[in-house]
Amino acid sequence: MGREFVNIFDEWVHTYDDSVSGKDAEYRDVFFKYEEILQAVADATKGPVIEFGVGTGNLTEKLLAKGFEVAGIEPNAAMREVTKEKLENVAIIDGDFLEFELPLQPNSLVSSYAFHHLTDKEKAEAFELYAKLLPAGGKVVFADTLFKSEQAQQDIINFEKSRGHDNLVEDLNREYYTTMPVMKELIEQAGFTVEFTQLNNYVWLIDAIKY
Repeated sequence: MGREFVNIFDEWVHTYDDSVSGKDAEYRDVFFKYEEILQAVADATKGPVIEFGVGTGNLTEKLLAKGFEVAGIEPNAAMREVTKEKLENVAIIDGDFLEFELPLQPNSLVSSYAFHHLTDKEKAEAFELYAKLLPAGGKVVFADTLFKSEQAQQDIINFEKSRGHDNLVEDLNREYYTTMPVMKELIEQAGFTVEFTQLNNYVWLIDAIKY
């Protein structure tokens, strides 16, 4: 994950919770059922847990409510500070999906709305790393934007363009969103079984179990 991307969150940290709550009309469909999506991740998880891309700690809170021991990995300093103030007893450390210290031995690795910052090659490297870290039966539970096919991806880009959602269209073209067949292959090649559940028009639950 490039440092130039990480710095974008220096400003977004102040409006992030407004965006995910639906106050930004352009991104309302992306974050539709946001709380339910985070709960779906928490419900599919078993502790202890390492969370990647903690952001402002919204998923972290749901994991803690389930009684899990949680440690967070977050590359943006401003986001880390916000979350540390909110969740004083949770370890939140600098790092990303591929480079991080291991603050606890996890049974699950989780994330929401972040894995698309990695290229497909980096996603494959990440799952190969996770296979080494997790015990048999350990889980990777990610919620992120995913498309059934390249055509489905282009269709939604065209749809958002027709609605005048230029910022969202730019995001969809710039970020490394991938397709379900590609994601399935790279996860299975790393030694996991995986199931996909669609949670809104954009976001899917990726529930992978190491065998």
